[in-house]
Amino acid sequence: MAFAPRTAAQVAGVSSSLLGWVLACLTNYLPQWKSLNLELNEMESWTLGLWQACVVQEEVGMQCKDFDSFLALPVELRVSRALMFLSHGLGLLGLLASGCGLDCSRVGEGRRGRKRRLLVLGGALSGAAGAAALVPVSWVAHVTVQEFWDDTVPEVVPRWDFGEALFLGWFAGFSLLLGGCLVTGAACWPRAPRAAGQDPAAETQHLRPPLEMKNTRLAV
Repeated sequence: MAFAPRTAAQVAGVSSSLLGWVLACLTNYLPQWKSLNLELNEMESWTLGLWQACVVQEEVGMQCKDFDSFLALPVELRVSRALMFLSHGLGLLGLLASGCGLDCSRVGEGRRGRKRRLLVLGGALSGAAGAAALVPVSWVAHVTVQEFWDDTVPEVVPRWDFGEALFLGWFAGFSLLLGGCLVTGAACWPRAPRAAGQDPAAETQHLRPPLEMKNTRLAV
């Protein structure tokens, strides 16, 4: 049980990174980045995402329409698309590197230096993926706040508000950052010293059949 704390930190970091990566993927495609409720018609509401706009009506349900032009979108939505895809790619590479660097993984077994470098690389990639997910979410939220409190817009004009996808994106970004920190910290965690008198060759000796038994089987 000497490696239990180190292994637990590695598994917790990879699990947090995996959760953040899945939530970041969901955030990218959810159309609830912004929400708009009409006071004149309380039975109808609008939502806006990176890829489509939707109208929700009590009798009809949700109807969505994809954006016709990428260049016609506001700059924050265009950049957010690229950053979210960057987050997905970095997060996936971070998960692969961290998974191969785990102490309980057989990949690169016996090469501690390489496994440690894989953990550090995986943690750095997961942290970068978290930052790439937090930037677009926070940028869209900042623009929404500015437009909501814009004094030049008449009060009768409906204002966009935060959507559920923004909160999901924040949680995803922080999960990726937490996972990256845990994995990197576990890579720097010193290994427990081997017990006195314990020979590494002796540990695997019992796994090999004795030569006499092998010769006996051949004779039979």
